[in-house]
Amino acid sequence: MKLTENFHIDEFKCKDGTGVPDEYFETVKTLAEQLQKIRDHFDKPVRIISGYRSPKYNSRIGGAKRSQHMLATAADIVVSGVDSVEVWRVVKDMIADGALLKGGVGLYESFVHYDIRGRNARWYGTGMRKYKN
Repeated sequence: MKLTENFHIDEFKCKDGTGVPDEYFETVKTLAEQLQKIRDHFDKPVRIISGYRSPKYNSRIGGAKRSQHMLATAADIVVSGVDSVEVWRVVKDMIADGALLKGGVGLYESFVHYDIRGRNARWYGTGMRKYKN
């Protein structure tokens, strides 16, 4: 099922094959709408490397006990041809400007985490703290 012009519900399913539960449909649609804005900004494809996570899968990979991924409010993304630091900066700026919903933004070497938790949270993966600002 197509959620936005460029995002399909299947892109958000868990790596263990579990689909996004029906009760999270509106949430994942809202997340897809935010990711569409990021895609439109860069005018480049956005790949979701981790979307929804079942609680069992999240535990297996050592995810946070209260991970936003388990609520279908988070996606780890890569923008084609764009460095993760640049994606991170743009996402933070878009939130600050009101273009994206408030949420968590995590910077990692090869991807950026964005979630729509409703309040801002920021963190950095190993070796990425040097970009803190």
